[in-house]
Formats: sequence, structure tokens, C-alpha cells
Amino acid sequence: MKLNIKYIVLVLLIALTGTSCQKFLDVKPRTEMPQDVLFSTESGFKDALTGVYIQLKSDAGYGKALTMTTLEQLISSWDVTANSTEQRLGLYNFADAGVQQSLANVFGQQYKVIASINAILGHIDAKKSVFKPGMYEMIKGECLALRAYCHFDVLRLFGPVPTATSIGNQLPYVTVLSNTPNAPVSFETFKTAMLKDLAEAEALQRDVDPFTKYSMDDFKLPSQVAVFKPEDDFISYRYLRMNYYAVKALQARAYLWFNDKAKAYESAKFLIDVKNINGTQKFRLGNSSDMTNKDYVLTAEHIFGLYDFDLYTKYGNTFGNGTLKKGTAEATIKNQLYGNSGTDIREANLWELITLSNNAKCYVLKKYQVEQNPSRLAADFKQIPMLRISEMYMIAIESAPLGEAQNLWAAYRNSRNISVTTLPADPVQLQMELLKEYRKEFYAEGQAFYAYKRVNALKGSVLFTPSNATVNYLLPLPKTESSTAN
Repeated sequence: MKLNIKYIVLVLLIALTGTSCQKFLDVKPRTEMPQDVLFSTESGFKDALTGVYIQLKSDAGYGKALTMTTLEQLISSWDVTANSTEQRLGLYNFADAGVQQSLANVFGQQYKVIASINAILGHIDAKKSVFKPGMYEMIKGECLALRAYCHFDVLRLFGPVPTATSIGNQLPYVTVLSNTPNAPVSFETFKTAMLKDLAEAEALQRDVDPFTKYSMDDFKLPSQVAVFKPEDDFISYRYLRMNYYAVKALQARAYLWFNDKAKAYESAKFLIDVKNINGTQKFRLGNSSDMTNKDYVLTAEHIFGLYDFDLYTKYGNTFGNGTLKKGTAEATIKNQLYGNSGTDIREANLWELITLSNNAKCYVLKKYQVEQNPSRLAADFKQIPMLRISEMYMIAIESAPLGEAQNLWAAYRNSRNISVTTLPADPVQLQMELLKEYRKEFYAEGQAFYAYKRVNALKGSVLFTPSNATVNYLLPLPKTESSTAN
């Protein structure tokens, strides 16, 4: 992957005004601009960071591959055509050229995003004087946290199983935009660099992020009656950016991966307990009312979600037409996935039987089914979840003392309208119980694969794995490993 690092693509943010929420974050490429010009003003840094969020939503990134398609195909979430790349992904056939290309696309896209972030970070300290109070800290904090986010998913996907870090790929942690290839580093060095980025991001954002003072509802109110009326629209809608709380959530996710359960619990519990100024929960678990309101992706749970203006079209082209489907019989979803509870809000609301053009029937996921032009911002659910409070419950349940874990388990199960069971005291059995929930909860979000890999789950625990598959969590690096250089 060769990049011209003298220039950077500049994108413009089309700001949200009034109730035209359908235009929010509808951005268009503008031109290439020399970095020394782009990074001479605060607005240039803002435009460059907006460009990073656009890159994150690419099909090879979180727009599809790292949420809906490639990662889900690794764990056979969708029905596949015989002898297709999708089938071979589910068989862990890493020698297949199509599989290699799919994985290389993901690998390359992550490091492209990291390169864009490093371009910003490479200039921001020298240009600190161009920023209004607090904006330097906000932008630098977001960049550091996004750099950690992208690196962490490269590690989780292409790195070793965290219980056996001496076996598997070593990867570079890239902090400088350069044409010189970056050498891979040890697992511990990578871990240290990533946690350092997150600690610095936390410190930078703690006192300047308006999310700490305002609620998610405050951000969503129409401007004429809004409690939060920023002079600068760039700091609006913090739940759609890598905000202070998203940094804490990523720390929780990372600490669990690194088996530091005390810190994982501390970070996750902070987010479960944090309240708005009026005493309401900052982040709440979704419930049946959200599903009734057709908020199938449960945006109230999103600590950080990517706004995707094209999600309506994307849903129609991937789920609505049956491209991504699972099963033709009710039993596949209701019995195998949800255990035929009869009450689970996901079981009752997230799947529907459709008829294809050839009159065949199949089940499709409604999680990303949204309105194209909702009447108000609060009803605009075009978000791809990146970090959710439900995951914080899963992390805390696994990391907490058993009594506390049981209370959290009860709160989570009640929100999904399923009976509260008694958690096993044995840590391994507890992990297996939680794996079932990761599979249900994060369907088409990419997180279930990581959950299986983190505990090195055996084939029998990986629901929907084909009988002829050999589960292998050690994904190969692309043959052109030098792509990490830029």
C-alpha cells in the first residue's frame, strides 16, 4: 500500500441544521490538499478528522467487512453459496485466494485509516496555537483513541489468541506517517503502545468533552429548544464520535482481552453506573419499547456509533434482498440462536421471513433496517454500533465478583425480556454462558468472532460452524505485509 503522504484528501462536513437529520454527516470528497496547507488552520484539522470517520465506514472497514460481512462469515453467520469465498471463510480456508484477498482488504484499510490519523497527529502539537480553547484536546484525544481502536482490531483479528501470545503474528503499532516500513513488535510492546494512546486520550478529553455534561437526549433535541447549543457544530453529536466515554469503553474491552479483569471491571462498571446531571443513566440498556419504535440497533446503548447516511440503501442491498440471510426454517433462528424463549425481544423483533424473487423464502436480520428520511433526529437510527453498553455488562459480568455479576446478569436479562438464570461459579463455564449471549447480542456487529477467539473456544461452542470446518483463530498476514508501512 503506497500513499502519497505529501497530500491528504480533504472532505467537507455537511452540518446538520434544523430537523434535516437525514443530511447529518452526508459528506463528499472535495480535493487533495498539501498537508502544510490543510494543517494550517483549526478547520483543516476538523476536515481531516471528518475524513477519518468517512474512511472508517468503508466497505473494507466498519461499513461492512468488520461488522456485517467478513467477520461474520468467519463464524458462518450467513448462508453461503458452495465453493464461494464466503463459504471458504467459514471453513477457515486461509490458503484460498479469495479469502486471502478479503482479509488483505481489511488489513490494508485499517492501516490506511491509521495513516490518516497519524497525519493529523504528526502536525497537531506544532499547530496548537490555531485551536480555540478545548478543541486541541478534543481532536488529539479522538485521534489517539481512534488509532488505538483500529490497531486493537488488527491485533484481535490477525494477532495471537491472547491466552497464547507467543504463537501467531507480530504486528506493527504505527505512530508516525512514513514511507519507511514499520517493523512488527512483540505482543507486550503492542499492548503497551495501545494502552498508552488510550490513557493519553482519556486525559485529554476528560475535562473538555461536552458528553460529560450533557445527555444523549440533550444532543438529539431540535436546535431551537436544545439544552446543548454549541457555538461550534463540530462538537455536537458526541455519541457519534470517539468521545471520552468511548475511550473508557475501549479500555474495558482491551483490558478484558489482556486478561486484566480488575481493570476491565473498573472501566465497564464506570460506564454502567455513570449518570447525567439530572440523575438518569448516561447509557441505558435497550428494551422492548425501543424495538416497538423500530430502533432495532438500540441506539440508546451506543457509547460510540458510526453514522452511516447510506444505511437505508445498504440494508436493502445486503439484507433486504436476501444477500445476507440465515435459514429458511424458523428453527434455525428461534431454536438454535435464541433457544426458543418465546419472549426475547431480539427473537421477537430482529428477524423476518422474506420471499425472494425466485419465490424462495429466507430469514433476514432487521438490525440495520432504518428509515431513509425520519421526521426528527431522535428517530434517525442510521448508526453502526462500535461500542455498546450491553458489551460493558458482558465485560463486567465476566470480571466482577459472583454476587455483583449475578445482579448485572439479572439487569441485562430483564432488559432482553428473558428469564434470569443463575450464573455458574466456575469461570470457564461462566465464559461459555456469556459466549451464547455474545452470539445473540452482536449478530452482524463482528464482536462474536472476537469473543470466541479471546477464550480460544472449541468448535462445539461456535454456533453454526460447518461440520467440515477446522476452527483456526490464527489468521495469516497478507502476502504484501509491507502495506503496513504507510
